[in-house]
Amino acid sequence: MLRITTFAITALICASAALAQGIDGRLKKIADTKTINVAYRTDATPFSFVDDSKQTVGFSVDLCKRVVNSIERQLNIQGLKANWVPVTVQTRFDAITKGQADIECGSSTVTLSRLKSVDFSSYIFVESTGVLVMADSNIRSLSDMSGKKIAVIGGTTNERAVNEQIKRRQLNTTVVKVKNSDEALAMLEGGKVDAYASDKMLLVGTATRAKDPKKLALLPDELSFEPYAITLPRNEASLRLAVNTALAQLYSSGEVIEIFNRWFGGLGSPSMLVRAVYVFGSIPD
Repeated sequence: MLRITTFAITALICASAALAQGIDGRLKKIADTKTINVAYRTDATPFSFVDDSKQTVGFSVDLCKRVVNSIERQLNIQGLKANWVPVTVQTRFDAITKGQADIECGSSTVTLSRLKSVDFSSYIFVESTGVLVMADSNIRSLSDMSGKKIAVIGGTTNERAVNEQIKRRQLNTTVVKVKNSDEALAMLEGGKVDAYASDKMLLVGTATRAKDPKKLALLPDELSFEPYAITLPRNEASLRLAVNTALAQLYSSGEVIEIFNRWFGGLGSPSMLVRAVYVFGSIPD
């Protein structure tokens, strides 16, 4: 642990020295104003959401709070203020491209198409598209969905994954686009759809808001590969370096596992893929 801590301190000193030589763009604005605008999802439980006490919490939020603290140290300034900007699944990327937020913390998947308009940090999590159904529905996999309806949030990677799987399996399944998880849950519990597809951990979070979570079941299907990252503006190398430096410190120190256990410990240890994300994200100086 001493060796890792020493590495983290050394990395921080080197990164601070590099940043001190000259920063530009969005990071310079952050340094000049001593304010960083952080977009967060209000409904991406357990990654980013507003709890019963009206506090912004979640796995991704905890990571971003530590990123903000690290950037404050890297810039060698005191009192860096984090201005939290609420966004939805539809507005999260616009907030970055329009300059309303400097970073976005939620459950955003890195894709080639999205990289045309925004950038991303090192990966922070790995997910897969899953399917939530009523436990008494006799649906045991997506293959049982022929002739049935499945809800999915429009414009997401989940929508694309579901459509691709339906086509590949030649299912006569109707895809119903919804705006958010609350709408999907209401339709599922009300019998208007037979299933709801989203990232698996988000489905677990959605189930906690159900009238009776025990009446819901998560199917074993894994329909896609969903690597999460912190969303960043394009062509902002200084800011991306600062964020990745912060994540590297967090990963190499092992603190990320403590944060993982805080939010997902009840579901078991990090998978091999998730652990690999943190190993490869521990970028050496």
